[in-house]
Amino acid sequence: MSSSSLPNVTGIHPPLTLSAPAPGRSATTARGLRGLAGAAGAAGAMQDRMASWISDLTTLHDLSERLPRTRTVEEALHETLRAGASLAGARRGLIALRPPDSGGHDRLVGLGLDPADLGDLETVPRESASHSRLLDAVADACPGEIACDDIAGDTELHPRHREVAARLGCAASYAQPLADGDGGRLGAAVWFYDEPARPDERRRHLLGLYLRQAGQHIANRIELDRARHDARELHQGLLGRRLPVVPGATLAVRHGGAAAGGGVFFDALRLPDDALGLAVGTVSGSGPATTAAMGRLLAGLRAYAVMEGEDPVAVLSDLELLLRVTESARCATALYGYAEPATRRVVLASAGHPPPLVVGRDRVEFAETTLSAPLAMLSCWEAPSVELELAPGETLLLYNEGLLHATGEPLDLAFSRLYDVVAQAPAELRREPGALAEHVRGELVPAGATAAADRGPAAGPEPRETVLVAARFDARG
Repeated sequence: MSSSSLPNVTGIHPPLTLSAPAPGRSATTARGLRGLAGAAGAAGAMQDRMASWISDLTTLHDLSERLPRTRTVEEALHETLRAGASLAGARRGLIALRPPDSGGHDRLVGLGLDPADLGDLETVPRESASHSRLLDAVADACPGEIACDDIAGDTELHPRHREVAARLGCAASYAQPLADGDGGRLGAAVWFYDEPARPDERRRHLLGLYLRQAGQHIANRIELDRARHDARELHQGLLGRRLPVVPGATLAVRHGGAAAGGGVFFDALRLPDDALGLAVGTVSGSGPATTAAMGRLLAGLRAYAVMEGEDPVAVLSDLELLLRVTESARCATALYGYAEPATRRVVLASAGHPPPLVVGRDRVEFAETTLSAPLAMLSCWEAPSVELELAPGETLLLYNEGLLHATGEPLDLAFSRLYDVVAQAPAELRREPGALAEHVRGELVPAGATAAADRGPAAGPEPRETVLVAARFDARG
């Protein structure tokens, strides 16, 4: 079925046909009809403009909604390039990020440009390259945009600029500054065209609106990165960066996760008479407040270990009292061991913490620490200690519950998997504490989780904070 009339869609209107006035009608009537026709045409034009505005706002809203889904600076930059290219009508572009007090955030990110292309663009003199001109401009004299409609024909550009553009097939470019919500400059964005061109006023306006939102989001990601970096540095500073040298013992630690600072603590202390104190634990919670609580608890544990380290039960009892006084709303798990490397004697006490593994040439077994509640969980913590006698060359492997949870399996299966990973490790790995800890972490922690923690939070849940402390005892009694 066909129809001669146009569909009734916003912005699409059937044309108005004006005929000559019928015989007998006055000229006044004809002028009235023409006036009505003109008014109808004006109304149709207004409807078309409103439809265009609504379409633009919808597009801008849809693109802006994608920004909050990006969780890293890198992701935000790539999304900004992708969306900006759509608005600018280009297929290639770059963002030069140079925030104040960058803290390692300076970078050049491209869309449709490989690293070699970006390297070529960096050879363009700063006084000619659009992004460099925006970055170097004085704040109160910074141009709002830089358009190069025909790079090959613009003799004011540096010859190197025209040479690189020709090699990359870039005939024109359009650049705008990237700023945060307060107008502070973060960088510059440039889009490249395959033919001489310039985006029209509508595209430039939409791109400017989008970059305001993108700039603020990128600034927020940078601040979050800085906060996470500071939290990691604080956490690592509280834990200490060096292991002690104790005759008869070889030590290794592997610690990962805790992108925003966490509550896991560990320590290896050289005590009087060449003794060794080993500790692993977890304070409940996450974030900077938990890291601060962990720091207070760890400082207390170090003091108690020096004063009465030969009695692990007394150390954990004092630690619980400290936790109740300073952090009444928190609980903590802890494992503390007093070791004499010369005799390979180890005395352990546990407060709700997973039992360590004894790893040797002829055996792999969990130490039978007594079941106990976490610190500050019951009205009064109490548990007996356990004494171990290790053979020459055997290793005591301490770990936290985060290592078990990182497997994504129920705890009973996670314990079994940990045991199997250690038992099936080659003999040369078992003899080296660092290699053993690295092997266990590599087998139990999902692939990529460690790298993701180093880069910062990625999409999805953050990786578990994991720690392994391995101590091999070599001295003979």
